[in-house]
Amino acid sequence: MTKLHFSRKQLCIPYALFLVLFVVLPMLLILFYAFTGEGENGNLVFTFGNFIDFFTSAAKLGTLLMSVTIAIISTAICLLIAYPLAYILARSHWKRKYVLLMLFIMPMWINFVLRITALRELLDLVGLLGTENYLNTIIGMVYDFLPFMILPLYTTLEKLDNSYMEAAADLGGNKLTVFTKITFPLSMPGVISGITMVFMPSMTNYVVSDTLSNFNITIFGKLIDEYFTTFDNWHMGSMISIILLLIIFITMICTGGFKDSKTDARGTNLW
Repeated sequence: MTKLHFSRKQLCIPYALFLVLFVVLPMLLILFYAFTGEGENGNLVFTFGNFIDFFTSAAKLGTLLMSVTIAIISTAICLLIAYPLAYILARSHWKRKYVLLMLFIMPMWINFVLRITALRELLDLVGLLGTENYLNTIIGMVYDFLPFMILPLYTTLEKLDNSYMEAAADLGGNKLTVFTKITFPLSMPGVISGITMVFMPSMTNYVVSDTLSNFNITIFGKLIDEYFTTFDNWHMGSMISIILLLIIFITMICTGGFKDSKTDARGTNLW
């Protein structure tokens, strides 16, 4: 019988097919619709009109600005809450600290819709539902994405070499100096990873804003959905999607998301 021999390159074929069918082709389709429009005869023509229309529309730019603001506030709150928690868990000597970490991660195992619905009922119980729409949306974003900030921070802080902190203390540094000069800079890969994992979804997760604001807030993700479904305008919807991709690309460049992880000497990114 003839034995089948597979090379490593052949093992990449399924992944390459998946990449072409579900990433490359959809991206090309979005690019096609983004830079085309209907001509006088109803045929498709190449145009920059969708791009110009977006940046000359006060409503669309206002939605983008509001989405960025909500995302920045939500990310900042997640970081302020997650960093102390991750630091205490990672640097402590508790035998059951993994149980505590599991308690923070467990909400991720519950269905997303159920969690948001439960939060909606809680906000309604305390009288916030329908009165503080922006506050409700930010609360929902923080509640939903906090575990994504805790995980990379905990992973990075736990891998830090204690000899650095001990050496800084031996050289006369107090706890604040050791933290600001050694611990925090070495934990930056986890901070950047957490910010990346929270910031972009906070701009686009319109299920949270719709559920907790009674559909009174339109964020960037909702705007894309409306153009594809409600307005049946694939051209503008595709253009807004391209703009979102550009924002993601710029964010990745600013946070060093395209750097080789091998350049991080201590504490690599979780994602």
